[in-house]
Amino acid sequence: QVQLVESGGGLVQPGGSLRLSCAASGGIFTRNAMGWYRQAPGKQRELVASITSGGSTNYADSVKGRFTISRDNAENTVYLQMNSLKPEETDVYYCNTDPPYYGAAYSGYYWGQGTQVTVSS
Repeated sequence: QVQLVESGGGLVQPGGSLRLSCAASGGIFTRNAMGWYRQAPGKQRELVASITSGGSTNYADSVKGRFTISRDNAENTVYLQMNSLKPEETDVYYCNTDPPYYGAAYSGYYWGQGTQVTVSS
């Protein structure tokens, strides 16, 4: 059974930093690219960073130079270091495979519960 558990969100001031973690299980981690996504209310979920199984990374233009994605294949965990955070980046952040995991058992795409990031003074 696939499971993605995100953690590390919270309240941070503008310009501050957070490090998100995502523990994956169910056999989807090792061979797949992993990504961090975010979604604000009423908006589409967007991919902000991804990392291949070999460690190659890709970032949305809006986060380049500020966010860093990494993974620990031994621990089936993917991380997102976020620096210089902006108020408009207040969102729920999710991890998933890239592209997102789709399974008939879930009647569509599987998503974990996400972790809330709030950037506010």
